[in-house]
Amino acid sequence: MRRVYLVLGLVFVAIGFVGAFLPVLPTTPFLILATTCFARSSPRLEHWLLSHPRFGAALRAWREQGAIPPRAKLLALAGMSVGFLLFWIGSTPGPILMASVGVLMLAGLVYVFTRPSP
Repeated sequence: MRRVYLVLGLVFVAIGFVGAFLPVLPTTPFLILATTCFARSSPRLEHWLLSHPRFGAALRAWREQGAIPPRAKLLALAGMSVGFLLFWIGSTPGPILMASVGVLMLAGLVYVFTRPSP
């Protein structure tokens, strides 16, 4: 199982790396998953992520307190708002699909904003 967790961790780091450059793909959730996988497979890679100068603080805050920084909360709000607007403008969703996507995004935002801030 260690190898499976190691491979999954590396895949999540790769997806997170891509997400750092693409505005529609989140970075931190994939790095949280990678850290979890590395905790079960590679303490060295886990330490590397937790001490990373850019992402380490957010990963440690999540691990220790389940906390999301206020800036990340605002970015989530902005990203989901833009995503919903592009969905609405870029397609012709029916009212049921529009409401479903809106409710899912709203549920995600409620989760994010109910987490503590570090």
